[in-house]
Amino acid sequence: MSGRRCYRDCTQSFGETCLVSSFTPLQQQVIALAGVVQATRMVDQVAKTGSYPAAFFEASLRSLFAFDAPTVDAVYGNIQGVKLGLRSVVDMLTDATNEDHVAMGAYVRGLLKLEDQFGKRPDLQEVVASRLGHVNFKAQHFSDDAVELAASISAIYQDTISHLPYRIKVKGNVQHLQQTKNADLVRTLLLAGLRSAHLWRQLGGRPRHFLFKGGKLAATASDLSKQLSPVTDNRSLH
Repeated sequence: MSGRRCYRDCTQSFGETCLVSSFTPLQQQVIALAGVVQATRMVDQVAKTGSYPAAFFEASLRSLFAFDAPTVDAVYGNIQGVKLGLRSVVDMLTDATNEDHVAMGAYVRGLLKLEDQFGKRPDLQEVVASRLGHVNFKAQHFSDDAVELAASISAIYQDTISHLPYRIKVKGNVQHLQQTKNADLVRTLLLAGLRSAHLWRQLGGRPRHFLFKGGKLAATASDLSKQLSPVTDNRSLH
């Protein structure tokens, strides 16, 4: 990308980030959008089957601790961390007849509404920032087990995001949703999706772009996905 593009993330809960990247502005938007869509795809999968792809869950979870990421792809470790999301962006924007794709779209719209409300609550932002910092400290010095971290992040979601006027209704198999571990995974993924939704908006993404730029977004996501190496560890964990 020609020139130096710096975007300042002013939401306290997710740090202040100067994003300088070789990706074009549109590609950066699509990477952040992939983070949103990847989280929603796994929300739907956990809710319906009780399983999730370990590698991508890990990337989404770790994005919550990327307080000072230098580039948009670094938020997810690298762009490989959102390969599932890139493929899912294409699915969501090009096939509106598939039930799973429709569900992803509904969750994405919900997260964008939630992010808008969260952005107007600096008090909640401060609480989320502080508590994510504590969880990150725990991950670095004690246990970094993803399921254990999800339990702590789930509590943050319940104490903060759940008190916003808009609430996302997760649909799935009641047997799976009633399990504490799965409920924790879902809330963790929703918070990760919220983090990516904030990043997407920071980079210039707007809901109207789905209507007016849907084809371009899908094509960009497809091109980025094709450049990535095959996933070597995409185990579905229960």
